[in-house]
Amino acid sequence: MPKLTYIGHDAFLLEHDATRIVFDPFLSGNPLITTNPDELKVDYVLLTHGHGDHLGDGITIAQNNNATVVAPFELTTYCASQGCKVHPMHIGGAFHFPFGRVKLTIAHHGSGADLGGDALAYMGNPCGFLVTLDGKTVYHAGDTGIFLDMKLIGEMDEIDIALLPIGDNFTMGIDDAVKAAEFLQAKLTIPMHYNTFEVIEVDPLEFQKKISAIGLSSRVLEFGESLEF
Repeated sequence: MPKLTYIGHDAFLLEHDATRIVFDPFLSGNPLITTNPDELKVDYVLLTHGHGDHLGDGITIAQNNNATVVAPFELTTYCASQGCKVHPMHIGGAFHFPFGRVKLTIAHHGSGADLGGDALAYMGNPCGFLVTLDGKTVYHAGDTGIFLDMKLIGEMDEIDIALLPIGDNFTMGIDDAVKAAEFLQAKLTIPMHYNTFEVIEVDPLEFQKKISAIGLSSRVLEFGESLEF
């Protein structure tokens, strides 16, 4: 049975059998997280885009574990230049890994890495991930605004867990995320990308209440909290 753990912000750990997958491991620069990136053991690092609060410690974690970085082509090219093992993909493409299937979805956002000073490196298109393992599917939307193709994603994939940003300003806010959940029709929706910084402070319980009002299920996970599904 797969297990999902909320690390914080957009970072999640997905485990099944002997495989450990981390999404967007923004740890050492996150003021709310105490997880030590040097102690995180994973086999795969999935990166939705190159912003610092998503690329985060991904390169260090991949290097420490000889883990494979899975991300859009341009971002994996950068990670490879830093000595990481990579598997490049792109929007709409899917690949069957030993643990299961990964497909990249669109995300309406940006993707650039801050190289210091005024230098910003282009990292291609941002993405979301559909990860299917042991017959269960997790949709990590990445940073995105709402888009109508979420309805198509929900029609084509039976989603067990949808991870949706709710913090507004940089991504969907609560009301748009509720509509996105309606499009996706996941069995369970979990909010992410909120309260890390002042500009994205919202009440996740408001999101949960509005999700319930449209007849769907949601759950707010605390940092370090896990669920099996």
